[in-house]
Amino acid sequence: MLKNKILKIVLFGPESTGKTTLAKQLASHYETQWVPEFAREYLQKKWDYNQEICSLNDLPVIMEGQAKLENNLLRKSNKLIFCDTNCVVTQIWSQTHFNGYCSKEILYRAKNSDYDFYLLTDIDVPWKKDDLRDRPNDRKKMLDVFKNTLEQYKFPYKLISGSLQKRILQSIKIIDKLI
Repeated sequence: MLKNKILKIVLFGPESTGKTTLAKQLASHYETQWVPEFAREYLQKKWDYNQEICSLNDLPVIMEGQAKLENNLLRKSNKLIFCDTNCVVTQIWSQTHFNGYCSKEILYRAKNSDYDFYLLTDIDVPWKKDDLRDRPNDRKKMLDVFKNTLEQYKFPYKLISGSLQKRILQSIKIIDKLI
């Protein structure tokens, strides 16, 4: 790692695979920041107030909100930052929820995103229902989409599986090598 460079790690994978929990635990372990998922709060409010789900018009708002949140927390980070999501997830979400469509802007930002490593979270944990999760029966298919996208872009990643404790230990081993 370059001196003064913040190592950016993305928790990446299908819904309900433990990304937020793992991001929080790793940030605590490394005494640094983690970036929550902007879309979760944004879309939850949309659901709570109007019973509306995500539309194509929401995706640029989500992408910009996520980038702003990340940039604000990046300044407070200590050598590492853990991102609960990024613009590549926005691309995947667009393509899987809007019949393969993704705007050129989102595709460009995803292909040219600047993250150091991806921890791909496996589907070997129970799916938990909430207002926003909608793919309990497509977990394997979604994991394949996430994995194939990382491989298509040649982004470095490792699949993280098992219990939370095993995932934490796997992640720490990988991250310690990166630092």
